[in-house]
Amino acid sequence: MTRVAAARLGAALLGAGCVVWAAAPLVHRGWANLALVMAIAGVAAGALRLALAGVPAPEDTFLLSVPVRAWLGFLETLRRVPWEEVAAVALVWLEVMHRSRPWHTAVLGAAVIAYLLATHLAESDASPAALRPQARVLAVGAGLLALGAGAGMLPATGPGAGSALLRLVAAVALIAAAGLVLPFVAPRDTSDQ
Repeated sequence: MTRVAAARLGAALLGAGCVVWAAAPLVHRGWANLALVMAIAGVAAGALRLALAGVPAPEDTFLLSVPVRAWLGFLETLRRVPWEEVAAVALVWLEVMHRSRPWHTAVLGAAVIAYLLATHLAESDASPAALRPQARVLAVGAGLLALGAGAGMLPATGPGAGSALLRLVAAVALIAAAGLVLPFVAPRDTSDQ
C-alpha cells in the first residue's frame, strides 16, 4: 500500500472512530438522530471523496453521454462540499446532545482535530512533517483541551482556592497560546527614509 493510500485510509478510519466515539451512549432521540446521520454521511462522503481524488475530470463535457455527465456532476458535488467540516460540526452537536463525562468530550475533541489534520494531509499528499511549524500551537491546544477536561471534572461546590488556582492556570495557558499564535512584529527600520 502506498503512503498516499495509507493516509487516505487512516483519515477515513479516524473519522469512523470519531463517529463511534461520539455515539457511544447509544440512546438517541430527536435531533441526536439527525446529528448521528449527518456525522455518518459526512465521514462516508469525505472518505469517498478522498478515495476518488485521483479520478480526473475532463475539461470539455459537451459531447459526453448522459451517464458520464451525471458521474462527473456527482464527482464535482462530492469535491465541492466540505464533508469533513460537516462531519465535525455534527460530531460536536452529537456530543452536546447527550450527557457525557468531560474526559469523553476531550478525547473526542482531540480525535476530531486529528481527523481534520489527517484529512488535510491526505488531500494534499503531504507528509506529517508539514505540520511541524504548527507543533507548538497544537501542543498548547492539547494542553488547553486537557485543562478544560480537568476543569470539567472538578466538583463545583463553590468558589475557593482550587477554582482560583485553576482560573490562574487557565489564564496563563491562554496567554501562552496567544503568544504562540500571534506573530511577532519586528519594528521597521526607518533610518534610510
